[in-house]
Formats: sequence, C-alpha cells, structure tokens
Amino acid sequence: MSIAIMTSGGDCAGMNPAIKQFVDYCFTKDVQPYLIYDGLEGLIDGDIKAATYEDVAGIMHEGGTKIRSSRSKRFFEYEYRKQAFENLQKYGIDKIVILGGDGSFRALNQFHKDFGVNFIGVPATIDNDIFGTEYCLGVDTALNIIRQATDAVRDTSSSFKRACVIETMGRDCGYLALVSAITCGAEVCIIPELDYDLESIGNRLKDELEKGRKYIVCIVAEGCNHDKCTSTNQLVQWLETDIGIETRATILGHVQRGGNPTVFDRLMASEFVTYSIDKLLSDHIGGSVIVYNRSEFQFVTIEHVNSQKYKIRDDLLELAKRLVN
Repeated sequence: MSIAIMTSGGDCAGMNPAIKQFVDYCFTKDVQPYLIYDGLEGLIDGDIKAATYEDVAGIMHEGGTKIRSSRSKRFFEYEYRKQAFENLQKYGIDKIVILGGDGSFRALNQFHKDFGVNFIGVPATIDNDIFGTEYCLGVDTALNIIRQATDAVRDTSSSFKRACVIETMGRDCGYLALVSAITCGAEVCIIPELDYDLESIGNRLKDELEKGRKYIVCIVAEGCNHDKCTSTNQLVQWLETDIGIETRATILGHVQRGGNPTVFDRLMASEFVTYSIDKLLSDHIGGSVIVYNRSEFQFVTIEHVNSQKYKIRDDLLELAKRLVN
C-alpha cells in the first residue's frame, strides 16, 4: 500500500514537521510513503519519489517545505490532471495527504472526481482563513515571528518617541494583525473586519501623548491596502500630519512564513498527519479535510470548507474594539 504527501500553495512553518511525521508514521504502519515534489506542478511532471528515513532526517526544526511547493494553472486542464493520475499509477499511489489551503483542496477534489484518488487536506496557511477550522498549520509560528518583530520595533520607537506602523500578512483576513495587536499591546489595530474611527482614535492618541505616552504601535493587516480601509502609507501620513508624531513603517512580508516552527506547530503537524493517515487507511473517504475545533480533530467535506467565508471569532474581535476608536 502506498500513500503520497505534497505541499501546495504558500509555504508555512510546520510543513516540514508534517512531512517527517508522515514518513516515519507510514513506516510504522507498513505503508510505503512517497514524496511529491513541487506541488501540483510536480504531480503533473511526475516528480515523485519513494521516501526514506534519510529524506526527512533533521527537518523537524526547519521552516518552509523540503519537498517545495507551487501554484499550478495547468492543473485546471483535464489533460494535465490525467497526466498526473498516470504518474501516480506508475507507483501504485491512490491516496494523498495534501498540505495547503482551500484552493489546493478544490484542485484535489476535482482530481478525485475525475480519477477516484482519495485524499485528505491538512489546512496549512499562516492566513488562518479556511472556514471550518479554528487553526491552520503555521499560524502559531507566524504569530511568534510578528511578536518578535513588533517587540523589537517598539524598542527603537520608544527610544526616539516615534510611532511605528507594522504591516502583517494575511491576504484579506485580519487574523494575524488582530491577534498580534492584542498580544503585543498595540495602541491601534486596523483590519478589514472591524469598523474604525480615525478621528476618535486620533483624539485618544493625542490625549495619551499629552499624559506621557512616548510612542505608538499601530498594526495593520495587508488586506487594508486593497480594501476600503486606510492603507499602511496613509496611516503613516495620518500619524505624522494629524497626530504630530514622527512615524516609521515596517512591512514584515515573507519573513512571517519562515523560521523555526514553534512547539505547538510541530505538535499539531504530527497530529494532523497521523490522524489523516489512519483515516485514509481505514476508510474509503473520497476527499476530506481534517479540521481542529474546540481542541478536537474532525473530518469534514470539501463542500463544507467551501460553503462559507472564514470569519474571525466574535470574542477576539471584541477584545480589539478598544483599539479602533
């Protein structure tokens, strides 16, 4: 019996621990593990290799994905999906664990409908924007990287009585910015999910500065740059012009995707993959996604994951409301 693993879409810390656990656990179940390199593109091109212990030795602490990733336009075409299926047949592979986001899951779901290949999707994206799961692999590491960067920028801002605007990733989802603002003690948090009042925020900040505040930390989600929110550059100009404080912008960018996976991401990677393999070996599951809610793992359909847009929990939004007015 053979099972393959692949990573698709954006990389994140936690993928390598998942790959290592996949290989190690497959061997304990007398299953031959295979590695699909370069995501969906590698599946089309036949970049598939039987895994060994040596392939995954020493990767638990590494960020990114050892088997690399990609985004594939070719996979939308039937002829390339058929080519991918023929590549799997050469190795007797009819089961796949895929680490990625909802777009990757949709692609594999179509693949299953075409050729009957069973798969389980493991939510892996720092954006944490997949409906149906409270947690996606890589989120904890990304949050800790943002925390480290924000703490460092705060140090220099306080030394010069400056404001800093820190932009986080997250696509259209403000989860990273929201949680970072709460846990880093930011004075302002601008995300697409929360209405805010710059005039009210401005009055509050001016009052705080008069009463002794020496610096301001503002965290903004990247989705605000292409939404109807105030962008990072606009916030810098507003702080300098309206509030009257020297301001610097820090765009964290792809540094948030890398770095050593945290203990929590390593543990979750191991659990996600172990339960996925057990499910694939015990049931004819078609296509499913493993999710994590209220400290429990569950398997749901692709249709469920795609049925709604992810929404940040109301209690988290409530915690940040004092930062938007």
